[in-house]
Amino acid sequence: MRLADKTALITGASSGIGRACALAFAREGGQVAMVARRKELLEEICRQDPQRLFAVAADLGQADAIASIVDAALGRFGQLQILVNNAGVLFPGTAETQTEEDWENTFNLNVRALWRLSRAVLPHLRSAGGGSIINMSSVLGLVGAKNRAAYAASKGAVTILTRCMALDHAQDNIRVNCICPAFVETELTDRTLRQQPDPEGERQRRVRMHPIGRLGTPEDIAGLAVYLASDESSWVTGAAFPVDGGFTAM
Repeated sequence: MRLADKTALITGASSGIGRACALAFAREGGQVAMVARRKELLEEICRQDPQRLFAVAADLGQADAIASIVDAALGRFGQLQILVNNAGVLFPGTAETQTEEDWENTFNLNVRALWRLSRAVLPHLRSAGGGSIINMSSVLGLVGAKNRAAYAASKGAVTILTRCMALDHAQDNIRVNCICPAFVETELTDRTLRQQPDPEGERQRRVRMHPIGRLGTPEDIAGLAVYLASDESSWVTGAAFPVDGGFTAM
């Protein structure tokens, strides 16, 4: 039970990586406040472990939702030691074709909401004697890609913000790291594939981009998140971890 007596707040928790992280944290003895817009999906997941999982329906894109999210988690569990900033959005486009609206929405959720929630949670981690913030970046926060101008730029911001926060809050025993997944099979990536003229051909092309020979699963990411949330990683901060089937090694 690597997360016994610890409470986590996980965003984007209704599906994909966020859902896998929440379930993995609960299996390791943690208490988890799961945040997403779709309340019915959160409540369905919570039924798997109603003592440890708690649903908080909110739109992270709205600034006034942040305080109520933190209050709800503290009201249910009374403490916070872990924050997983997982919620994100992707709008394809180049610097030329990206719309103002898509650019703004990308940075509002991928960067601004992450910063706002981290800022709100930091005092509670400090009062708990320390904690762990895990930001979900991307391999595109480390390298570039075609047709991903806004998304890659936002994830680059997440990677650097992670390192800045790690330096700023190390003296409070608050560790800040980010995970950089490659192509993981989630609802978001499934929509991306279905928008292609040849979805199956595009899927196989993406498989070939990963030397290990397959796409990732949400559970591949959740295992590292458990480690970074646990005391096993007590000397790990300011790091960006590619979990990418060898994508960035090519």
